[in-house]
Amino acid sequence: MPKINSKKRRLVIQIVEYLISGGAYFWTGYAIFAYLWSVLGWNLWWAKLGANLVGWTVNFLLQRYWVFRNPHLKGHLAEVSGRYITITLIDFVMDYLIVYWLRTIGITPYIGQFISAGFFTIWNYVWYRWWVFPQRLPSPRHPIRRHIRPHHLR
Repeated sequence: MPKINSKKRRLVIQIVEYLISGGAYFWTGYAIFAYLWSVLGWNLWWAKLGANLVGWTVNFLLQRYWVFRNPHLKGHLAEVSGRYITITLIDFVMDYLIVYWLRTIGITPYIGQFISAGFFTIWNYVWYRWWVFPQRLPSPRHPIRRHIRPHHLR
């Protein structure tokens, strides 16, 4: 059996950590969804939103500080958080539409969430790795500064 180099080993470890974190997000959200949907009788939109709010928090903390931990992201919390929120809102709408559509063809939201999660496992890894939590963020762009002459030289 060939030996795995350190770069491939780090990638395999990252993927395993990503799957564990995704599981924490999924099962936390799933349990809260079950409570809000079945016990409290909330409609699909509010039950999914409530469950996802908790799941998103768990997911962000695990993805940012464990899976994609990176010293180069220190000091970029606002930018990383903004990117995470953007992709998460897109995900939420897509996830809701997937689960809603599956429900219209007779698939319960409990099963629909598993189907949706299969898609988002790959989708989010790509976005998280290369856009939300990249190895390096682009350098900030500074507006062109005009040279202003000191008042005593005017």
